[in-house]
Amino acid sequence: MLKKKIILIFFILISLINPSYASVKEKIINNLIGTDNLIFDFKQTISKKTEKGNCIIKYPKKIYCVYKNRQKKIIVSNGKTLVVKNRSNNQNYVYPLKKTPLSMILDKKYIISQIEKLRINNITDDTIDFLLIDKNLKINIFFDKKTNNLKGWQTEDMYQNKVSFIILNLKTNQKIDRKIFKLPKLN
Repeated sequence: MLKKKIILIFFILISLINPSYASVKEKIINNLIGTDNLIFDFKQTISKKTEKGNCIIKYPKKIYCVYKNRQKKIIVSNGKTLVVKNRSNNQNYVYPLKKTPLSMILDKKYIISQIEKLRINNITDDTIDFLLIDKNLKINIFFDKKTNNLKGWQTEDMYQNKVSFIILNLKTNQKIDRKIFKLPKLN
């Protein structure tokens, strides 16, 4: 008899917990649906090296970031190609966007489709995260628990270094100049 009561209580608790997770997921999805662009400052850590700067993301798949470092690095994607430009020595590195983790991070339709079918990976006092796995790539994507806005992500670079990207001072759906997503002239 005690065993039956424990099982019953377990199923009641599960039924109470799952709807709250569903509503959290719904709120994040609805927020993403209503988001056209993001403007923010960032802190990026690769291994033990930290860089700061600011970015603009325009869905789908466009990004423009300026790093506040000695190399005066700029990252730009027009939705197909990703260019990393080192302005201090005028070097450019060009990558097909689809071969980078940013391809998934900058695609809100993809993120929404993943959130719909994934379970929440972790919830803290201020963050909700989902673990996206596509082919051999794992991306932990973070959302703010209060605002449901994108808060950052964590992945590995091509050298298996842990890359953490934290979004700060986020503004959404601002007026932006679309010309910034034009790729810089390549040398």
